[in-house]
Amino acid sequence: MRLDLYDKLAEIVSAENIIKNEEMSRHTTFRVGGPADYFVKIDSKSRLCRVIGLFNEEGLTMQDNYYVLGNGSNLLVADSGYQGIIISLCGEFAECRLENSNVISAGAACLNVAVANLARDNALKGFEFAHGIPGSIGGALVMNAGAYGGEMKQVVSTVYAIDENGHEAVLDREDLEFGYRTSVFKKKKYVITGCLIELESGNRDEIQNLMDELKEKRVSKQPLEYPSAGSTFKRPEGYFAGKLIEDAGLRGYSVGGAQVSEKHCGFVINKGGASADDIFRLINDVKKKVIETSGVELSPEVILLGDFKA
Repeated sequence: MRLDLYDKLAEIVSAENIIKNEEMSRHTTFRVGGPADYFVKIDSKSRLCRVIGLFNEEGLTMQDNYYVLGNGSNLLVADSGYQGIIISLCGEFAECRLENSNVISAGAACLNVAVANLARDNALKGFEFAHGIPGSIGGALVMNAGAYGGEMKQVVSTVYAIDENGHEAVLDREDLEFGYRTSVFKKKKYVITGCLIELESGNRDEIQNLMDELKEKRVSKQPLEYPSAGSTFKRPEGYFAGKLIEDAGLRGYSVGGAQVSEKHCGFVINKGGASADDIFRLINDVKKKVIETSGVELSPEVILLGDFKA
């Protein structure tokens, strides 16, 4: 980062909130990834607007020059790191509250589990599916995250964001273009700041029972004891990724410290000491083998950040 750009950024967020060469293995659920040039903590919408506006003036673009980090639960950062600026939202972005009797206002950095717990505590049903999704609201919106029959598109009414010019935007349900593991945020360069979630009145005990039931299913079927990014591949239409991988003979297949989970073949895990390159190579091996055995091309859900050699 140029000294003048660093000084301008420090004027907005203060120097103590700018960390140089921050290891991204500390901020991803795979627990791998080299250093980002700069790791910037931003705690308010006003500061975020100014920072995005500054980046626009300086010709910096999202993904190429800066990336907004959620919980790192769907991210693979290269071993060589990221030559750019990581923005980590905190402060007001990590808060959620009851807006009215059936609407929750959630910041982009608020964890899905926190929103699910708030809904339960207020006897609101409809968000139980997200209780075990290990990520933030912002990431869940980008991916239209879902599990066990529930998806974000079923409960989100409004999303608040900042466009690439640093201006605030409000997107209604019809603007969000939710689809299977996609949304308008995959196409347009918005930084999500928060959303409104509309739920229905329910029974607190029944809500808790359903959350417990879904948790038991996850624990029994998913390798939660290992670092991973959750389901590694999108579900191909008409198929299940895990079944295709198992049928290709890849259960337990390893590259270095990365492994196709023996518990659930849809998960690539860090069995111990994996590098980002190990995980990347394993993902490519799986894609190649599955298309050879079934003719189906798997598409990873994992976002790549940094330089990877094919």
